[in-house]
Amino acid sequence: MSGSISRSVSLQSPEEGVGMASSLLLPQGRGDQRPSQGQGSGSSPLQHFVQAKKKINEIFKEVEGYVNETERFLVSVPKEAEVAPEEVYAAAQEYGLKVAGIREVLERDHMKVAFFGRTSNGKSTAINSLLGDKILPTGIGHTTSCFLQVEGSHTGEAYLTTDTDGSHQSLQSLPQLGSALCAEKLDSNCKVQIHWPVEKCRLLGSEVVIIDSPGIDVEADLDEWIDKHCLDSDVFVLVANAESTIMLTEKKFFHKVSERLSNPNIFILHNRWDASAGEDEQGQVRNQHKERAVAFLTSELGICTNEEAEDRIFFISAKEALQTRLQEAKGLPPNIHTEDYFTRYLEYQQFEKKLEHCLSSTAVRTKFSAHTARGRDIVVNEGNMIGKVQDTATTRKNEEANNRKEMLDRLDFTERQLEMMTHEMKDKICTIVEDVEYKVAKALSEEIRRLAVLVDEFSDPFHPDPLVVNVYKSKLNHHLESGVGSNLKARLSSDLQLNMETQQKDMMERMTALLPTEKQTPLQVSRNILPRREAFEVLYHLNCDNLCSDFQEDLSFKFSLGFSCLMARFMAAGQQKKRNGHQSYNGSYQNIPRPMSSHSTPETPSNEFMIPVDDWSLVSKLALASVSSQGTMGGLLVGGLLLKTVGWRVIAVSGAIYGAVYLYERVTWTNQAKLKEFKRQYVDHAARKLRLIVDMTSANCSHQVQQELSSTFARLCHLVDESTAEMKDSAKQMEKSFRELEDIAGRAKVLRNQAAFLSNKLEMFETTYLQTE
Repeated sequence: MSGSISRSVSLQSPEEGVGMASSLLLPQGRGDQRPSQGQGSGSSPLQHFVQAKKKINEIFKEVEGYVNETERFLVSVPKEAEVAPEEVYAAAQEYGLKVAGIREVLERDHMKVAFFGRTSNGKSTAINSLLGDKILPTGIGHTTSCFLQVEGSHTGEAYLTTDTDGSHQSLQSLPQLGSALCAEKLDSNCKVQIHWPVEKCRLLGSEVVIIDSPGIDVEADLDEWIDKHCLDSDVFVLVANAESTIMLTEKKFFHKVSERLSNPNIFILHNRWDASAGEDEQGQVRNQHKERAVAFLTSELGICTNEEAEDRIFFISAKEALQTRLQEAKGLPPNIHTEDYFTRYLEYQQFEKKLEHCLSSTAVRTKFSAHTARGRDIVVNEGNMIGKVQDTATTRKNEEANNRKEMLDRLDFTERQLEMMTHEMKDKICTIVEDVEYKVAKALSEEIRRLAVLVDEFSDPFHPDPLVVNVYKSKLNHHLESGVGSNLKARLSSDLQLNMETQQKDMMERMTALLPTEKQTPLQVSRNILPRREAFEVLYHLNCDNLCSDFQEDLSFKFSLGFSCLMARFMAAGQQKKRNGHQSYNGSYQNIPRPMSSHSTPETPSNEFMIPVDDWSLVSKLALASVSSQGTMGGLLVGGLLLKTVGWRVIAVSGAIYGAVYLYERVTWTNQAKLKEFKRQYVDHAARKLRLIVDMTSANCSHQVQQELSSTFARLCHLVDESTAEMKDSAKQMEKSFRELEDIAGRAKVLRNQAAFLSNKLEMFETTYLQTE
């Protein structure tokens, strides 16, 4: 294209060419605000990088927020939840540091173009023409002594800084620091950063950084230059002298660049091409330079094809371009009358356009491609990591829900079984208590009937003396209480104990089934329920001392055929008849089942009897009244009646027999007879007293049984209640754990979806900005 422009313009006179340049390059204010090839600055290729940088920073800001939120989420997850292994926490922290480092690099990332060439080839002038102002020091000979980096200043201030001094220095000190003609110049491997207001330069406002270098033919340590200042450059511009050719020194330098960088983007500017204006061999020289440059890029460096190489070789005059830009900034037409000026300026503009396009596309790929890939890897890996946390939390949540449901079902079953068994055991205990009460009452009644045998077994010596009798009575009371108690134990204890053990074993077996498996050990349950080691025995509290304390013996002689004895026997016979009838009625009544009383104390057979109604005959009453009267009329009347009826002989014989019997009884009234009479009286009194406490004793024994069974059942219920309380606590803990896991799974799901969303954003960025070529 440059050749066609040169041929078309060469047919015109210099004045016509200048006029065309003036008509095409209308004043647009400062050079940084001019349109490029008829396009506004908004459509400049450099805006592609600016937009990409803005977009990638926005995305990575979201990525940083995401990884930080993920790290906070993982920190908030309790370790007891066991949903994330330790390496997950470490990985989250590592991802946070990586994203923070990428963001820091992205904030600093910019398009970087580096100018290299031999001394006095016009590198600084070429850069100034791009900037549209005289910023870098220029001149003949070795002018630039160190690396000069020009970048944009967004504060509107123009200043410079150095590697060793970060303070803002005036641009007036630039000739002293960066000029090789000054004694205070810096070393060649040092760098001075020039901050130029972005409002004054379109390139700098588009995130472009330009590096000016010392001549590569005056320093030997090229490797250090490349490592320190060139590895992050997107485009290299070789400024060659069109009056000579590309030298070995320049080739050697770019060979080293090509060794360290894969396929570097290299442009070749043949500067000072205005020196060939008007020369007859201009075309031949141009072709020679182009062929050598193409061979250098393709054959020697192997970084591009022939077609690409021809688009990267330009013939310009940096000085003319700078003068034109300065005139444009003043609103004046260029005051240049050199032959073919316009051709060279158009080719310079073509260089600008190609440089901007290559710089933008290359910078986007080199600066953002790796970061985009790393960002996607981080987001995808963290999303997968959070996905595993979500899956684990969901699985554990379902397990907790199932365990809680099983626990609640078991708790409900246990409570219903406990309630049912409580009613059943109450009925059983009542039945057992009623049976015990009946058996004790029956056994005690039998013992009362054979009380005389037990008293006859008492063989301590007896004497009618009152003191001896009192001691004898006390010992007899103890003998009676011990004998009746031991007889009751012999009758009832084995049966009661067997019944109690059977019922307690049945209780423990049925209630133990309601306990958790780990608490169903028989030995442990037995120790908790039956803490004492001795067997259960019913205690029969008769307390004969108090019971017979009102016993008063009558050891005075009483003739058995005496009138008072006969009358007592007669009355006793009538009472016995009535008692037998009453007992037969009670016996038939006892055979009828009786309901439990309201106070759960079963009734016992009653030993009381009804006092018979006095139904003696009228004759007996009259006789008794007549005999018992104090007058003699009654006695005379009876005596006369008997004498007249039976005769005196019968009366005499009867009196003799009566007296003989009296004498016999009187003679035989010894201590032994008194002992027998004492025991008889004691038996009658004790039997009468014991019958009064049959109900109380049987109720007391049944109450002991009831207390033992009830306490055993209560202890079993307490164990079950403890178990149900533990189950309730476990259910509450499971509910809490379920809620925590549900919250963890929900938050992990949100983060997982957010990771997929950010991954899609990075894919869209890659599609939009990295795959446009």
